Amino acid sequence: MKSVQDAIYNWLTIKVVADARPDDHAAQETLAFFDLLLKEDHGVESLTFTKDDVMYLVTYVVHGEAKAARFPVELIDVMYEQIEREPHKYVNYSE
Repeated sequence: MKSVQDAIYNWLTIKVVADARPDDHAAQETLAFFDLLLKEDHGVESLTFTKDDVMYLVTYVVHGEAKAARFPVELIDVMYEQIEREPHKYVNYSE
């Protein structure tokens, strides 16, 4: 993934799912993948986020420089909402 913004978008999307579904092995593995990608490929540290009614605000540090990115809630929550609407399509299989 070339863009740190794209990687953070993907990380946040799966982070929302993984936090809501701690027993979802696929979500946890995907989150770990994006954590590693952000650290190794983009040098991202101290990644955190907050959410209000309209936006997610992600704050992070790259090579000692504080940065931030904003994403609309409806853009980030779409995957989780899809899983909630059709849980039979997203069965959590044992390892």
